[in-house]
Amino acid sequence: MLKRCITTIVFSFIFYCVSVAQQIIPLYGKDIPGGIKAAAEERYDTARRLAFKVENPTITAYIPEESKSTGAAVLICPGGGYGVLVIGKEGYDIAEYLSSQGVAAFVLKYRLPDDRIMKDKSSGPLQDAQQALSIIRARAGEWNIDIKRVGIMGFSAGGHLASTVGTHFSIPVLKTNTVQQVRPDFMILVYPVISMSDSLGHSGSRDNLLGKNASADKIKLYSNNLQISDQTPPAFLIHAGDDKVVDVDNSISFYEGLRHRKIPAEMHIYPKGDHGFVLNIPVAEWLSIVMKWMKSSGLLERAK
Repeated sequence: MLKRCITTIVFSFIFYCVSVAQQIIPLYGKDIPGGIKAAAEERYDTARRLAFKVENPTITAYIPEESKSTGAAVLICPGGGYGVLVIGKEGYDIAEYLSSQGVAAFVLKYRLPDDRIMKDKSSGPLQDAQQALSIIRARAGEWNIDIKRVGIMGFSAGGHLASTVGTHFSIPVLKTNTVQQVRPDFMILVYPVISMSDSLGHSGSRDNLLGKNASADKIKLYSNNLQISDQTPPAFLIHAGDDKVVDVDNSISFYEGLRHRKIPAEMHIYPKGDHGFVLNIPVAEWLSIVMKWMKSSGLLERAK
């Protein structure tokens, strides 16, 4: 227990420094629902800004100045194949930009699927993301947030998590949360893993989340292009056509599913760039397109 506490303190201190003194909020109290107590192995690579073996989930809050606040909020899910979190480039950097534009941003450090620390590793990340949305809405008044303009953003496997949150909210993982607390109002999916199928999905993400011998029912359940309903929130998707890691058909299939349900969606496909292409260009260059979509969707009205 002492080792776990020391690890948590050290890890939190590192995140404090990297996050430019932003507020770090644990998702749970002493015990994590559905969790298994085990020796602490969580660690952080400061040079590459990567998180490994995450077992202490948090959100890091980037709250804009009140005079700039639009009332909108975004929960950011970094990618990493459900085996690591690219929490610097696909987390903190994004949050800083969004905050500068008046959007409250929260970087989710979600638990990475692991039978060692989870009774059901397939639902662990989803539970954390839902809990994060519940906390954001519960403290919306404190952060000048409109509870009806709280969205989710995800990159790669984080995009799978974000799209899972957007399609699996009808039965919250934790009974203490309600549908209204955990349903995002919009999704921003960046080169997302959508499907868990052999023909379309990313095998590494699937194996880490569901295990190498996942049942057909489990694969279907977490293939989010097959889980779209009339209540699925609007989405913005961005992908590169030559993505060799996560096929662009992941985004196309999700967009088509939304379109057939008449759910508002916008998709940008770039001919070249491969996987993770937005990490190689200035944040403002591609996020400005996202901001235009948010504005046209009525998500950036100034808070009153």
